Amino acid sequence: MHTTIMTEQELDQLEELLDSDIFKDGAMSLDALQGFLCAVVSGPELVPPSVWMPEALGESPAYESLEQAQQVANLVMQFYNSIATALSNGEDFDLILYAFEDNPEELDYVPWCDAYVYGTQIGDSNWFDAAGEFADELSEKMEVFFLLSGLLKEDAEKHKEPWLSEKEEKKAMKQAREAFPSTIGDIHQFWLARRSTPETIRREAPKVGRNDSCPCGSGKKFKLCCGK
Repeated sequence: MHTTIMTEQELDQLEELLDSDIFKDGAMSLDALQGFLCAVVSGPELVPPSVWMPEALGESPAYESLEQAQQVANLVMQFYNSIATALSNGEDFDLILYAFEDNPEELDYVPWCDAYVYGTQIGDSNWFDAAGEFADELSEKMEVFFLLSGLLKEDAEKHKEPWLSEKEEKKAMKQAREAFPSTIGDIHQFWLARRSTPETIRREAPKVGRNDSCPCGSGKKFKLCCGK
């Protein structure tokens, strides 16, 4: 089955609002928001909008009116609900990926996957701890997003560990792009089957918000520093 997330007009409207001065560059772009929400609706617990909405839109949007604030909230919730419905029903939906400006033939997966990984941190439960004995299975699925976001390569370089050859990396990226759409649904089903577990493991360290100051002391926002 195939479901349309929102009409083109509604998506364009949401995209334009997210990119406006209302959010002072604090809101996620539309592609990142989709990745973020796919993770939020797929985790070990249901996360309320009061928790994830500020992470998506920033802490202090400068709305021109109450009506505009309500308009944004309605569009974002409509986006969220349609993603949740499609994933719960195992339906296909159009993934929002933009092409590189200097290479229109190639899609940029980084913002989408980076936001998905960030979305796994939203809520009280630690994904890998909550997965318990199935943590390795989850890690294998998540590797698609870690690879496409560049996080795997960055981690290897940071710890001076060997990385794939150019040929191997090209092959791995191709395989990850091919597995990308189905992996989104696979992870949702993974957690859907485990949400009835009576005990979830809570994170011990406080979560750093994407617009908070980075704990490394750089003075930058977390999303522009270690949160990248």
